[in-house]
Order: sequence, then C-alpha cells, then structure tokens
Amino acid sequence: MFKELKTAILTFLILTIITGIFYPLFITGVSKVFFRSQANGSLIYRNGKPIGSSLIGQSFDDPKYFWPRPSATSPSSFNAASSSGSNLGPSNPALAETIKNRVKVYKAADPNNNNPVPIDLVTSSASGLDPHISLAGAYYQAPRVARLRNLPLDIVRTIILQHTNKRFLSVLGEPVVNVLELNLALDEYKK
Repeated sequence: MFKELKTAILTFLILTIITGIFYPLFITGVSKVFFRSQANGSLIYRNGKPIGSSLIGQSFDDPKYFWPRPSATSPSSFNAASSSGSNLGPSNPALAETIKNRVKVYKAADPNNNNPVPIDLVTSSASGLDPHISLAGAYYQAPRVARLRNLPLDIVRTIILQHTNKRFLSVLGEPVVNVLELNLALDEYKK
C-alpha cells in the first residue's frame, strides 16, 4: 500500500512540475518569440505610452468619437478582471428596457439619423470586453462623427473601411471595426 501511495505522490509531483511550471514557461516563451504583440497584450501606443489594447474595448462617450458595444462588466465598463455578459435572456423585461434606453441615447446624440440603431450598439457582448463593432454600427455612427469633427462623410467612411477587419479566411465571421484604432485614426487625420 505504501508503494502505491509513494508512486501516486511522486506522479502527482512530477505532473505538477511539468504541467504547472515547464509547460506554461515553454508556451510563454514560444508566444513571446512568434506572437510578441499578442503575448504582451496587443497594446497600442501613442507618444511612447500605452493607451489601450486592440483586444479589450474602451469606453468612449464623447459624441465626436465612435462608441463601442456596451459593456456589462462591473464595477466599471470594460473591466478585464470582471469579464462577463449581462446574462439577461430575450424574454427578460430588464433587457428590453436596457435596449430601449440605449436606443434613446443614440437617437439623442444624432436626432437627424432616422435609421434603426444596429443591434450590436445596444446589446453587450458575452465577455463585456468586445473591442469591435459591426460595419453597420460604424456606418450608423459615421454621420454624427463626421458632423462633430467637421469632416466630409466620405472621409469618415473611408477611414472606417481602412480599419475594417475582414472575415477570417474570407469566410468565417463578419467584418468588424476596432473602435479604439478607428478613433485614433480619426484623431490623427489631417484635413
């Protein structure tokens, strides 16, 4: 019996060292060599300082910026330490009320826009951290952003297209726009 116990404990310790130390160090090393940006958080820098990540959404509430999908994380929006969705089902009255209020915010920010607000702009993602919006969401917001930045709408639409991530392998998913990268491109645009 002691021989089996000794073998079990030794096996446990060896597997713990292999899977808990060596394997994570190996994977981290490989990712640092071959996927340097992603392994370091896909940080975006401006003037040598990190201002965000292309993988985690950020709040923008100024109407001259494109707004991201809503975040359901707490205690603050886009809190990566608290990734979660709202977990409200489609029949939940709280979800319907939340969506109605979010639509009102978009309509108040751009009262002349009579188009329906795209669903991704008024519903949070499953993680609450989504850095992307749909092309429909970007095009919906384009007139407001163009007007407030005093830019031609065609220029704003061109910048949207330049920052659109295409479908993976040309077939999987939908084209999306990274909100932080789009807003930074607008800030850097010279008339």
